Amino acid sequence: MLLEKTTRINYLFDFYQSLLTPKQKSYMSLYYLDDYSLGEIAEEYNVSRQAVYDNIKRTEMMLEEYEQKLQLFKKFQERKKIIEKLKGLPFQSEMKEEFDRLLHLLEKLD
Repeated sequence: MLLEKTTRINYLFDFYQSLLTPKQKSYMSLYYLDDYSLGEIAEEYNVSRQAVYDNIKRTEMMLEEYEQKLQLFKKFQERKKIIEKLKGLPFQSEMKEEFDRLLHLLEKLD
């Protein structure tokens, strides 16, 4: 369950980090991507561990709110499912080359 949450937050961070402040980006990156502890981040920024925790929790909620409104992650997951289904289709026609080209373009969107 924790791994699922971490994976989800990492995806949301990827999609919405440009909407965050530099401090929010830094805390989230250190905590989720670089695996820093709250104490290590607090020491790095000369703030309390509680301040780091509160900032991270608030940022997580913001990311979830952005996703609720914009649904970029949900659409990404849906595109991935469709692409996998398309890849599994047996295709025997003169249009196969065009189909493969369009499928490749669709994959590059992500």
